Amino acid sequence: MKKFMDKDFLLKTDEAKHLYHDFAAQVPVLDYHCHINPQEIYEDRKFNNITEVWLGGDHYKWRQMRSNGIDEKYITGDSSDWEKFYNYAKTLDKAIGNPLYHWSHLELQRFFDYDGVLSEKTAKEVWDLANAKLQQDDMSVRNLIKKSNVTLLCTTDDPIDDLKWHKLLKEDETFDVQVLPAWRPDKATNINKPDFNEYINKLANVAGIEINTFEDLKKALVNRLDFFQENGCSVSDHGLDYVVNVPAADEEIEAIFAKKRNGEELTAREVDAYKTALLKFLAGEYKNRNWVMQLHYGCLRDNNTKMYEKMGPDTGFDCISNYAPASQLSGFLNAVNSNSGLPKTIIYSLNPADDELIGTVIGCFQNSDAVGKIQQGSAWWFNDNKTGMIKQMTSLANLGLLGNFVGMLTDSRSFLSYPRHEYFRRIMCNLIGQWVEDGEFPADDDLLEPIVKGISYNNAVDYFGFDLEKK
Repeated sequence: MKKFMDKDFLLKTDEAKHLYHDFAAQVPVLDYHCHINPQEIYEDRKFNNITEVWLGGDHYKWRQMRSNGIDEKYITGDSSDWEKFYNYAKTLDKAIGNPLYHWSHLELQRFFDYDGVLSEKTAKEVWDLANAKLQQDDMSVRNLIKKSNVTLLCTTDDPIDDLKWHKLLKEDETFDVQVLPAWRPDKATNINKPDFNEYINKLANVAGIEINTFEDLKKALVNRLDFFQENGCSVSDHGLDYVVNVPAADEEIEAIFAKKRNGEELTAREVDAYKTALLKFLAGEYKNRNWVMQLHYGCLRDNNTKMYEKMGPDTGFDCISNYAPASQLSGFLNAVNSNSGLPKTIIYSLNPADDELIGTVIGCFQNSDAVGKIQQGSAWWFNDNKTGMIKQMTSLANLGLLGNFVGMLTDSRSFLSYPRHEYFRRIMCNLIGQWVEDGEFPADDDLLEPIVKGISYNNAVDYFGFDLEKK
């Protein structure tokens, strides 16, 4: 029987151990998509206790606590931080097979030097140990990032953001990790939302452009794209229900936009036509700027109306959507490719059933513009577990070129989440190592080292074109 989560955790063969320890573990972390707060990085926040850094905003953990029948007061309510931590530890006792069990213990090992097992019985011991550690100077936000060997991270930022904290971080010579903005224009895309007009008014004010027409909107977005680019942005990110492709003439788009600005209800077709037009326009801008376009979809959000009205979005009430029409995904990519040309594009679906679809679609649009120009994104959100990662990488290997894969992203709001990269790398090395052990790929380090280090780090550096020498 193997020891619980020892140095060879998840590594079942000698080849897997070699690939992980000698190659994957030797390269840094590049986090090209996360949701952490740049203000907290600039201010180098210190946390009073482990609940603040571990449970605040982490809806992965909140969902499991609810599944364990924990009262909401001990999850997001007004109970003490100790009570919240204790109830999470009690929940973890039943989390066998859940990635949270592994992530939590990896984080305790890497940041708090705790090699035991967190449970209801050991909760007070871990609470005291972790809180004492967190008072040390080397446990501030910046030091947690440095401990994780992160060279660069991209936050998630709305077009109206002033990027104040990114600017201050760029000027701060005492911190050498690049913190770059990533453009997330969902509020300008979601014309179906009730607060759309209010948002467009804010965008107009920030851009200094009166927005009365769709052409005005495009000018305002170009203004903000220029601003983001001046501040180091080269990555966009779109959270979609699904990739739309409902072509419409310019005159129709202008009429749809005017109708919404007048406060009238839009039909479903009008909503999709507007989204298609805006996404195609933005894709052309990304192509011209050599930005990477990320498309996330396959999520059905805010399913519990009662809790949404009480707590708002991103609080643990989303699920997988099984509606993602292949014809619209391929049609959108084809339309952009025929018009402006596709930018480098990463496609993620929350539905693991879409893995093979994405794997075949991306092969239709690869070219010599870039190695692996169109990517299937890593197993995302509900799929960043052992089963989901193995499935996604196996599908990509079967249908494309796994060796060009840009690898893991945290998609996290926590400064302790970077061991998820280690988790991913261990799973990846075990998968490849087994293929080698089974005689399906040569045991040749000249071939294996660039594949493993590439997926772990180097491919993302090359793909995004980040200048890691620049601060």
